[in-house]
Amino acid sequence: MIITYNIFMKSFELRKRFLEFFKEKGHQIVSSSSVLPSDSSVLFTTAGMQQFKSYYIGEKSPYGSNVASCQKCIRTSDIDEIGDESHLTFLEMLGNFSFGGYFKEKAIKMAYEFLFDELKLPIDKVFFTVFEGDKDIPLDIESIEILKKMGISEDKIKKYPKEDNFWGPTGEYGPCGPALDIYFNGIEIWSLVFNEYYMNKDKNLTPLQQKGVDTGMGLERLAMSSQNKLSVFETDLFEPIIAEIKKYGKGEEKAERIIADHVKSAVFIASEGVIPLNVERGYVLRRIIRRAIRYGRILNLPKGFLITLAQIVIEIYKEPYPELISKQADILTIIQKEEEKFGKALGRGLKVFEKISEKGDISGADAFHLYDTCSLPLELTIELAKEKNLKVDEKEFNKFIEKHREISRAGAQKKFGGVGKEADSQTTCLHTATHLLHAALREVLGTHVRQMGSDITSQRLRFDFSNPQKVSDDELKKIEDLVNKKIKEDIVIKKEEMPLGEAIKSGALSFFKDKYPDKVSVYSIDNFSKEICAGPHANRTKELGFFKIINEESAGSSIRRIRAVLK
Repeated sequence: MIITYNIFMKSFELRKRFLEFFKEKGHQIVSSSSVLPSDSSVLFTTAGMQQFKSYYIGEKSPYGSNVASCQKCIRTSDIDEIGDESHLTFLEMLGNFSFGGYFKEKAIKMAYEFLFDELKLPIDKVFFTVFEGDKDIPLDIESIEILKKMGISEDKIKKYPKEDNFWGPTGEYGPCGPALDIYFNGIEIWSLVFNEYYMNKDKNLTPLQQKGVDTGMGLERLAMSSQNKLSVFETDLFEPIIAEIKKYGKGEEKAERIIADHVKSAVFIASEGVIPLNVERGYVLRRIIRRAIRYGRILNLPKGFLITLAQIVIEIYKEPYPELISKQADILTIIQKEEEKFGKALGRGLKVFEKISEKGDISGADAFHLYDTCSLPLELTIELAKEKNLKVDEKEFNKFIEKHREISRAGAQKKFGGVGKEADSQTTCLHTATHLLHAALREVLGTHVRQMGSDITSQRLRFDFSNPQKVSDDELKKIEDLVNKKIKEDIVIKKEEMPLGEAIKSGALSFFKDKYPDKVSVYSIDNFSKEICAGPHANRTKELGFFKIINEESAGSSIRRIRAVLK
């Protein structure tokens, strides 16, 4: 294929040019937020607008009405598409946003100016799509008329349905609206969303009092267009990673791309202190690392290959995201431990899968055996089965999982050592101490810490928590001192009853989510600790006396255990 234009621009320059362009247009430049959003209804930041979500519905923006950013995003909804020309699980989203400032005409004209006047992309390679309308929302005729006035011929304007050209909300509710999308060489590169509606949890739409603009353009796709490449994996954002993989021989292109994409996501998720677990964000991290390892096996990559690739990722992104350098040791430790753990299990699991697959389709019982005994996630079993044109009985697998969870829940409840309405005062105080300990662990070690188990008797508490490494003596001293500081402050322990969704939205920590009733109790200890809990608890922290850590030890892979007493 011969491409006749040549407007090569490195990704670092594209990122810079985009932000400078919108700064000159009166936008405040805002740094990327964390890939871990404050919105509890979603696991990861998937779009640039997420950190600005509340400004579309009336909250005053501290940045003014017009902002622009380059946002780190994690998207796993497209994970099965990874390996094609344009889909990724980690991407950088360039975006300009307006909260009650400009609307459609200015947004469309600025997008046109940046792409075709600033970057000088050839207009003949472009077409535009708009929302075609449905029974609830009309055709976006306004955007069509704006494009025509700008000289865009009607044959370059296509009308697409809601699934293609209506965006939002992020999470279960929020602002949303029709989108105008810009395609270059057949690939969508920029989506201009016009937030005109608010969708509630029941999926009902009401007009927003304040209209807004939310645009998103993947830096990787823009680089692909600017650098005359046929896929995002051929750009300078991926070339060094792919080149390292290819050192070990020419392999399958799809496998190379999956590994290159997944190692990026692993680096950025691990940089936030997330560790591989079997739940929530930790599960996503575990899944992408294990998927990368499995494809590494296909390409015969050497042991520890992910560490080498992760170091290349950090080198690529060290200028825009310098925090990767300061967190490099932790990132590499998290990835290395998971690679070592799964590397041992994978060979055995693949052998078991081969034997099972000889019988034909994979039963739910066999899929659960591969998951529970051989550490193969269901998604990996499905992927392996698909390669052999076999099916997996997911429905039966889910029944085994639910039964497993019921047993685990029963065990977890039993391990709480009788904490309940009949608990004695010392056991009750120790229960409150676990909340203080949990909060102190998160403050000293980081917010990746989460409760993994607890066992309380009238003499002592035992608390299991996620952490990739041993807690140092200095850290234990800080944790112990912080708990005792809160005890001395004689804080009143506050109890509130509220719906589960409201409790989670309020920031209350929650565990074993599938066993909570619709209405829950939330226990708060000042602004230090806030958890969903059945109780009981002490009335004031001073009742606890003095908190003393007895020992800290391993309780499994990436799980630590603390035993402590009250004196």
